[in-house]
Amino acid sequence: MTAPAEPSAHGVRIDAQPGHATISIDGTSLPPGQVVGYELQHDVANALPMLVLHLREPAGAVWEGLARVAVADPQQDTGEQIAAFLAGINAAALEGAALERDDLGDERYALTAAMLATLADWARGRGA
Repeated sequence: MTAPAEPSAHGVRIDAQPGHATISIDGTSLPPGQVVGYELQHDVANALPMLVLHLREPAGAVWEGLARVAVADPQQDTGEQIAAFLAGINAAALEGAALERDDLGDERYALTAAMLATLADWARGRGA
């Protein structure tokens, strides 16, 4: 299997109202009905936000700026998707977020547990 391409910065514009969103990448609008959802994540430790698009084959907020855009292949297996997610993690941001967790303990491997919990939160779109 081929490794996923390194995400790169693209110009993004999101114009959304309840039940409808128009999303453009580098000035090109995505086809109507193709996007069924999106997640926009940003933390001050990273220079660019991360945009995750949830797409389907053929049907109020406005956001415009640069974002790292990674498009997942629906045929890609779960392991490849996880590897692509982990490859995009900023190690310094992960460590910093784990060290700031309220549930960080002082027992052996507590930092590792906090990092894993942080990654799980980020995968669910919480935090970051």
